Amino acid sequence: MTDGRRVDASDATGGPVGQLGGSSGDPDEPRRAGYRKLARAVLYREYLVFVRYPANAVGGVVVSLFFFGLLFYGGRMVAGRALTDSMAGIVVGYFLWTLSVGAYSAISNDIGSEVQWGTLERHVMTPFGFAPVAFVKGVAKVVRTFLTSAVVLAAMLVITGTTLSVDVLTVVPVAVLSVASVLGLGFAAGGVTVLYKRIGSWLNLLQFGFVILISAPAFDLGWTKFLPLALGSSMLQRAMVDGTRLWEFPPADLAVLVGTAVGYVVLGYAVFEFATRRARRLGVLGDY
Repeated sequence: MTDGRRVDASDATGGPVGQLGGSSGDPDEPRRAGYRKLARAVLYREYLVFVRYPANAVGGVVVSLFFFGLLFYGGRMVAGRALTDSMAGIVVGYFLWTLSVGAYSAISNDIGSEVQWGTLERHVMTPFGFAPVAFVKGVAKVVRTFLTSAVVLAAMLVITGTTLSVDVLTVVPVAVLSVASVLGLGFAAGGVTVLYKRIGSWLNLLQFGFVILISAPAFDLGWTKFLPLALGSSMLQRAMVDGTRLWEFPPADLAVLVGTAVGYVVLGYAVFEFATRRARRLGVLGDY
């Protein structure tokens, strides 16, 4: 909100989301909706939020680095050399955790805010439907999270003096597929938020569960690779610490990573659709 005005997709286009699209040349004829225009408007909205609230954006980076500083300096005082030997893995794990939290909260927290603002119905009334708009907004927030997490990663490398292999063609696909499963969980949580409104305590609790999922490869349990983040965490460690390239991973691992990402997104999307339809039937879609 700036000067009493909330930033939404309509700010980026000069009109409501439902009127996005190409023009036929007649100024009196409504423009047709298009997903490309929707994506562009939502991405521009994220840009506006970033530039209008720079203190909040910088604050997110500072908070992430503050907690990492506590982990690093506090752990070094207690564990000493043992922590230094495993620092590269800790940096990669923390980097993935910041990405995961951003992807998860991208949808769940945003929908909670829309419910409180009383603007949720605007998304429902668009020609795209509620779920596609929420999904595009979630993806846009993940893009912003990648940028801020990259800054956090660079700062962590400077603080710890650690050297990692950051091959963009490997790190980005693995990280995106890893975070996609968490985006699916965020979708499901967003649907539950629409239905039950205030469930912030449960949503925050799940964020700490990501630490267990990221650490799952250390337990060497074969079935954990089908959980969100687990296999992606292992592959990201091998890519950034050991320098493994994307084409050097076993095809079976790549197939499971892709399948897990797609599966959890589809599952989360289905839960979101079910929860929002039930909220409509109960007449509590816009209630708070």
